Amino acid sequence: IFPPYFVAGAVFGGFAMVLTLSIPCREWFGLKHLITHRHIENMAKVMLATGMIVSYAYSVEFFMAWYSQQPYEQFVFLNRPLGPYAWAFWTMVTCNVVAPQAIWFTAVRKNVWAIFVVAMFVNVGMWFERFVIVVTSLHRDFLPSSWAMFAPTWVDLGMFLGSFGLFFTLFLLFCRFLPMVAIAEVKTVMPQAHPGDHPVKFDYQPSSDTPKSLRRGHWFT
Repeated sequence: IFPPYFVAGAVFGGFAMVLTLSIPCREWFGLKHLITHRHIENMAKVMLATGMIVSYAYSVEFFMAWYSQQPYEQFVFLNRPLGPYAWAFWTMVTCNVVAPQAIWFTAVRKNVWAIFVVAMFVNVGMWFERFVIVVTSLHRDFLPSSWAMFAPTWVDLGMFLGSFGLFFTLFLLFCRFLPMVAIAEVKTVMPQAHPGDHPVKFDYQPSSDTPKSLRRGHWFT
C-alpha cells in the first residue's frame, strides 16, 4: 500500500498547496480571467479523490498491523491514537480525512474561500502526518528506559520557521520578476493561434481598458 499511498499523499498535499497559493493570487493580482472558478473546482475534486486514497491507506495500515499479529507493530500503531501524542494523530485525521469531505457539497465547491479553508486544513494535516510518522515511532522504542517526550530545540524551531521564510521569499520573488501564468499556454487559447478555425462571433462590446489585440473584430473562438 505504500507506493500508491505516498503518490496519492504527494498529489493530495501538492494540490492543497497550489490552491493555497493560487486563490489569494487570483484575487490580489486580478487573475480571475486566467485562473477561473472551473480550475479551482477541478483542483478541489482532485484533492478530494486523493484524500480518499490517503484515508484508505490510513485504515489499511492499522489492518496490516492487526493482521500481522506482531505485538511490537501493534503497539506502535495503538500508541498513535491512544498514546501521549494522540492529539497529533487525531489532528491529522481531522484535517486529512474529515475536512476534505466538505468538498462533496456543491455549496462548498462553488465558494472559492471555502475551498481555500479546506486546503489550509490539508496543509496542516500533511505536516502532522510527518510528525506522527517520525515522532510517535521514535519516542517509544524497544527500550522502555529510553522512552521520552519530544521537545524541540531552538535549532528545530529555527529550521521550521526558516523553511517558511525561504519558501515565501522565493515565491514572492518569482511573482515579482516572472510571469505568474505561462505566456505560452495563454497564447494557445488566443484566436490568432488557430487561424484555420471558423470563429464564432459573440455580441460583445469591449470596454475601454480591453487590450487592442482582443478588440480587433470582436472575434473569439
